[in-house]
Parts: sequence; structure tokens; C-alpha cells
Amino acid sequence: IFFDKEACREAYNLVRDDATEVNWVTFKYNGSTIVPGDQGVDYETFKRKCTDDVRLFGFVRFTTGDAMSKRVKFALITWIGEDVSGLQRAKTGTDKTLVKEVVQNFAKEFVISDHKELDEDYIKNELKKAGGANYDAQTE
Repeated sequence: IFFDKEACREAYNLVRDDATEVNWVTFKYNGSTIVPGDQGVDYETFKRKCTDDVRLFGFVRFTTGDAMSKRVKFALITWIGEDVSGLQRAKTGTDKTLVKEVVQNFAKEFVISDHKELDEDYIKNELKKAGGANYDAQTE
């Protein structure tokens, strides 16, 4: 597997940059190369990229917290669709180490193959648990 490191780094930096609207990017397989895939503003659009027949890596920015304390947290999501072959599944973990050469700043990583676990509230809750002050604890 080859990894287009420079192109992927540019995509990663778009999500990290507060000055851009981009909240997520995907890194996808193009033959035997991992390249930047789609990018966007809306998490629902990201979820639609996670179809049963693909595997991809997503780097996603979430804003959690309340009026007192907005926090930006990043998640690295490895999506492996249910129809992905066993061999490809097995290789995904190894490929992820390449992606992590670029994607180094995230609160939590997820490996997901069930659409329910892509739920935004589920991910945000997991990110909250991953550390940092939680000012709205008294309402939970």
C-alpha cells in the first residue's frame, strides 16, 4: 500500500485549521494507494460516505460542550463496511499506521463497522469521556 502523505497532510490540516469551514475529510483507497477522499462541513454527509462496501479513514472535528465552554475535539474514525472482504479487513489495521503518520492529533479513535456507532451523539459522548473538563456533568 502506498500513502500519498503530502496530499493527505493538506486535507488533515484543513480540518485542523479554525479558519476553514471543513469539519471532516476522508482518506480512501485508490487502487493500492491511500489518498484524500471527500471533505465537507456536515457530519451527516460524512456518514453517507460510510457505505457497506468500503473501508475508509475519517478525520472529524466535533464541537462539544455548552455556552460556557466550547471545546473542539477530533476523532479518527476507521470505517470498515460489512461487505468488505476478510483480507481487506485484516489489512486495514496495518494501513491505519500509515494514516497515523499524518493524523496525529485526535482525542479518540474509533473502529466502526456498524452504522449505529456512527451516530453523532454516540461519538460526542465518547469524546467527552476521553478527557477534558465537562461542565454540564450536573445535568447527566
